[in-house]
Amino acid sequence: MTFGLALFSALLLLTGISYFGWRKPAYSHWHDTISELGEVGSPRSRAVSYGLFLPVGLLLGLVATLADTTALAGLAGCVGTGYVMAAFFPCDVGSPVSGSVRQQIHNVGGAVEYLGSAYWLTQLSPQPLGIDYTLYSIVAGSLIAGSILLSIPGLLLRGLIQRMMEGIVFSFLLLTI
Repeated sequence: MTFGLALFSALLLLTGISYFGWRKPAYSHWHDTISELGEVGSPRSRAVSYGLFLPVGLLLGLVATLADTTALAGLAGCVGTGYVMAAFFPCDVGSPVSGSVRQQIHNVGGAVEYLGSAYWLTQLSPQPLGIDYTLYSIVAGSLIAGSILLSIPGLLLRGLIQRMMEGIVFSFLLLTI
């Protein structure tokens, strides 16, 4: 059941990002963050927040509740928390690193999602690759590096980097259930 819920949340997110990205003028999946689909002042802010981010976050919260390991629950919980916080605290226009108090809370949600996921990924597999690192720890390091890159204002491929990070998190969530 947890796999089905996690898969549904991933498909809902992918479909929603595609749909709302198509509907938002001048939106680029390569350059713009997912949060910018629901940024303050956008005509679809409420639809993105409560019709996409909140359901994805709540589904992942349910996955966390039903998970059979602490690490899996932690991973699903961190990702779900990020989406629930994005729903209730939409980003400022352009999703800057600094900005309003709402933007700062939004950024904390992103940190919980990515940095928390990085931690829980390191807890998922004790299997070394032969060089004192696990695949999970290497992926966790990629999430940390991606978080640093996302904090660079005006980074050209910011949207692509974030989508790669989301792909990592959801792929490993689905692979470990």
